[in-house]
Amino acid sequence: MIEAEGVTKQFDDFVAVNALSMSVAAGEILALLGPNGAGKTTTVRMLAAILKPTSGRALICGHDGALYPDIVRRSVGLLTEYPGLYLRMEGREYLDFYGQLYGLDAETRQKRGKRLLEQFGMEEAWGRRIGEYSKGMQQKMALARTLLHDPPVLLLDEPTSAMDPYSAKLVRDTIQSLQNQHRAILVCTHNLAEAEVLANRIAIIRRGRIVALGTSGELKRQLVGPPVMELRVNGAFETALSLVSQRVQVVEHGYGWIRYETETPESTNPHLVWALAQANVDVITLSERERSLESVYLQAVGGVT
Repeated sequence: MIEAEGVTKQFDDFVAVNALSMSVAAGEILALLGPNGAGKTTTVRMLAAILKPTSGRALICGHDGALYPDIVRRSVGLLTEYPGLYLRMEGREYLDFYGQLYGLDAETRQKRGKRLLEQFGMEEAWGRRIGEYSKGMQQKMALARTLLHDPPVLLLDEPTSAMDPYSAKLVRDTIQSLQNQHRAILVCTHNLAEAEVLANRIAIIRRGRIVALGTSGELKRQLVGPPVMELRVNGAFETALSLVSQRVQVVEHGYGWIRYETETPESTNPHLVWALAQANVDVITLSERERSLESVYLQAVGGVT
């Protein structure tokens, strides 16, 4: 439902996006990560038919935004990092105004607007001026506007910026609830933990190019190596270390614990535990060492300031 085919955007001598290709299927959330100036926002604007690509094609639901911008814009819910709210309007006026732009009838505008504000825990915002809202409330109002016409494609640029932890979780839960077989979602974020929680796949962009793409697990494996397991035993440590060393690559150890790499933990671990049991070594725990998405991200964009 979201496709970029060799998309390039050049401003005079500066190439903001360089032959970028990616796709997001219905039912999928893709997180787009990258440092400031990497091309995330420019990519989103081309997908939303706000900017025309210098070359390549940006398609939404099969429609080329350069050829059919009106169709694309009706199919997209766009949340920009700076949404440009009308601060003198009350919440109900603001949502009603945008509902009219989307071609919604009066009953639908009111029903959807109230439901969205209730979903975000800000029913009191209906009759208050937007200028009186906190930054977090303003961001949630912008997201409500984005969802008002129930679009099949969502392009969300920093959807939880300026929010307190509770509000941010509320928005993340809402985004996850919107994931279904009829909708594709692209989320740009600097929040690595948020990307890992939300996204089915993660794309890392560097200097206008996708440099890594896959699930969190796939990216960790590609960029920071195979899974590292930690084994803790009770007594007979030298026996345990000898048995483990014969079967896998030990990366470090201390008394009572051993860490090792394995490309195939699903088969290696059971055999290893069985061998230890046969040698009367008591296994306390065997678990995978957590590898952060931050290490993957830094590996992919290393050297970029």
